[in-house]
Amino acid sequence: MIPQTAAQAQIQSILDGFAERSPAEIVLGLDRTLQALERLGNPHHCLPPVIHVAGTNGKGSTVAYLRSMLASAGLRVHVFTSPHLVRFNERVVLANNEITDEELADVLGRCEAAAGDLPLSYFEAVTVASFLAFAEVPGDAVILETGLGGRLDSTNVVDRPRASVITPIGLDHQSWLGDTLGEIAYEKAGIIKPGAAFVTGAQRAEALDVVKSRALAIGAKPFVYNEDWTARQENGRLVYEDEDGLLDLSLPRLVGQHQIDNAATAVAALRAAGLAPGHEKLSTGIENAFWPARMQRLTKGPLVDKAHRHAGEPAELWLDGGHNPHAAKALARTLADLEERSPRPVILITGMLANKDAPGFFEPFVDLVSTVYTVSFDNERARSAESLAAIAQAAGLPSEAKDSVGQAIEDALTIFGRSGEGMPRILICGSLYLAGEILQENS
Repeated sequence: MIPQTAAQAQIQSILDGFAERSPAEIVLGLDRTLQALERLGNPHHCLPPVIHVAGTNGKGSTVAYLRSMLASAGLRVHVFTSPHLVRFNERVVLANNEITDEELADVLGRCEAAAGDLPLSYFEAVTVASFLAFAEVPGDAVILETGLGGRLDSTNVVDRPRASVITPIGLDHQSWLGDTLGEIAYEKAGIIKPGAAFVTGAQRAEALDVVKSRALAIGAKPFVYNEDWTARQENGRLVYEDEDGLLDLSLPRLVGQHQIDNAATAVAALRAAGLAPGHEKLSTGIENAFWPARMQRLTKGPLVDKAHRHAGEPAELWLDGGHNPHAAKALARTLADLEERSPRPVILITGMLANKDAPGFFEPFVDLVSTVYTVSFDNERARSAESLAAIAQAAGLPSEAKDSVGQAIEDALTIFGRSGEGMPRILICGSLYLAGEILQENS
């Protein structure tokens, strides 16, 4: 184990303290966050222009495109996202760079001192500390990703965003947000603010009705996909169009049709917010955007070395943190596109949290995937590999529980190496926590 620096030890101690004081269950609300911010001089009132992003799927990728496009124009961009995959510092970007350990220890320490006996949750404390950093480091724009929902998410203390963005809404976190698409959309729509631009990507009708009604009721400026703007892939380009004209842009390097949609949503957000750089900078930003564990091809590390030890053409290894049915549908479409271009047997290696819709996640992969290997991972809420395998079997997918991802890969390569079908395309998926473990172990 690499020894911790003094700053890293301080960070861990403060975060552990907030985690211990956090309620056992997630408690949504803005009061505690607002009180802590007031004790620190209300730094959330001193931010550069803010773009606030909520949604069920595509939030992180949309944030990545926003960040990359603004940075391509030479702007200093602050970013807040969650959760992190490997290092906690990933959550906070200051002027285009991950926050340093020393900077993070400083703002967390001041947040801890200001909180006092205030029962701030772990996420609330991190949000407050991030706002403090964003207010003190010169920047040109802030991109905020909600943690859970929107209306009562602690990031929603910003009352004058330049734009509020809602990516596709699906069923997830029902215990906190509601059982129907309309109820969840109501919570997401809470980030829409009077007088601010409101941008939405493709939505199902039930969700779209709710978010548009919220925007119209409070006097926000709607900028709606297929009404106010549209985008398509044409001749190897991303063609974006709104009332101000047509843009012929580069395609994303991130894999999947859904990434074209996410990139276009980011373009729409910048246009609506009045922050869009020129055509060339938009294209450069789309091309350069990277977001780990979003249909990421693994090309080096111990797991890849394992795949290359077998004779013949090596297996393909892919990683994605998608964990709900909507994400699974996008992954299945991407795998089908890859299969059409380059046929291979497809293997899923899947681990999931116990509160996720595992049957709904597996459903889109029926008739596409040869085998599912299930694993668990280091999280007290992780579902056991055996129970997940039973769910995959019930969904109509051949499945088998394995002790580890490494063992699953080894077994898959051995079986398919003997079968004569060729080496498989292996997708590790089902949880961002699992994805983080893989990125750390495979570095």
